[in-house]
Amino acid sequence: MNTIYFDNNATTCVAPEVRDAMMPFFGELYGNPSSMHAFGGQVNKHVAEAREKIAAFLHAEPSEIIFTSCGTESDNMAIHGSAELLGRQAKVITSRVEHPAVLGPCRRLKDMGFSETEIPVDSVGQLDLDAFREALKGGGPAIVSIMWANNETGVVFPLEKIVAMAKEAGVVVHSDAVQVAGKLPIDVKKLPVDMLSISGHKLHAPKGIGIFYLRRGTRLKTYMLGGHQENGRRGGTENVPYIVGLGKACELASANMEAERRLVTRLRDKLENGLLATCPDASVNGDRAHRLPNTTNISFEYIEGESVIFDMNDLGICASTGSACAAGSLEPSHVIRAMGVPFTAVHGSIRFSLSRYNTEAEVDFVLEHMPKIVRRLRDLSPFRKGDALPVEL
Repeated sequence: MNTIYFDNNATTCVAPEVRDAMMPFFGELYGNPSSMHAFGGQVNKHVAEAREKIAAFLHAEPSEIIFTSCGTESDNMAIHGSAELLGRQAKVITSRVEHPAVLGPCRRLKDMGFSETEIPVDSVGQLDLDAFREALKGGGPAIVSIMWANNETGVVFPLEKIVAMAKEAGVVVHSDAVQVAGKLPIDVKKLPVDMLSISGHKLHAPKGIGIFYLRRGTRLKTYMLGGHQENGRRGGTENVPYIVGLGKACELASANMEAERRLVTRLRDKLENGLLATCPDASVNGDRAHRLPNTTNISFEYIEGESVIFDMNDLGICASTGSACAAGSLEPSHVIRAMGVPFTAVHGSIRFSLSRYNTEAEVDFVLEHMPKIVRRLRDLSPFRKGDALPVEL
């Protein structure tokens, strides 16, 4: 049975070119790049080259790139590092639909005595800018951490407006750009964000490597103490094969982004329109005009998303009911709930996220089988259209 992988917002396959670029550093080029001898020095040269590729990908300076283990570490570095520097009088402002890697640290700061505000979203998942403007009032130190694009719906926030509003209020701004990287252009010369988080495994690099962009001049308390690596900003021996792989992945993303955008948008739209046409009582969650080109989140009313996933899995189709970091939870997605999706649909939301490695034949296969899955599960469902339904608390 072939695997049809439509879960690329959870993780992507490692591109063959990335894998090939990494291989020498698992073998003959195993030196420590921080060593003073030539054997380690030759490895350090490759780390520097990867840093330059990633800086070019972001239109940043190489000195502004810090290597981390993942997007979660980068998010924690930004939030905790800023909060520790600003002190407990600081405000922490985020959104209700953030990834747990942002909501978790922000809520921990609230437990520690910081003032924390979570900005609501509207019915299509767009940030309430009036509520955001109100949260910025009052002066005093603050950190804003607002995602660029949502991992579950693909909704793209107007980050330029968000950053401008925050800068006008004189506060530091971090954005989780994990889902944007490789799908939309990032230019930190044009977007004056102070910090960005990126995760390698979302753009065809391996798991276990991330980027933390820190704009020159932005103050931050060192989060990972240890050695002198990353100019003393993040201790720990450099993960050389993965750094090199991420550099190659960013290089490929820069070269292929426009062609990939056209491909995945066409496939996504065919999948989405086909499902809406053949599955009654199905609807798209999120702003269809402002979202990532590869993502659709569709609610199938009166059925459970987990059951849909199990049935698709039997056919080799991989998709998701929400964030991979929430797997195992029976609670409906906090993102879908924040949008006010009705009870009849909130439990039946499925995220399909595509990549450049998907094909039209795969879309056709899903369109052939999904209507049958939905019909079968609705026949088994205790809920029917028009039934009295429980109130979602």
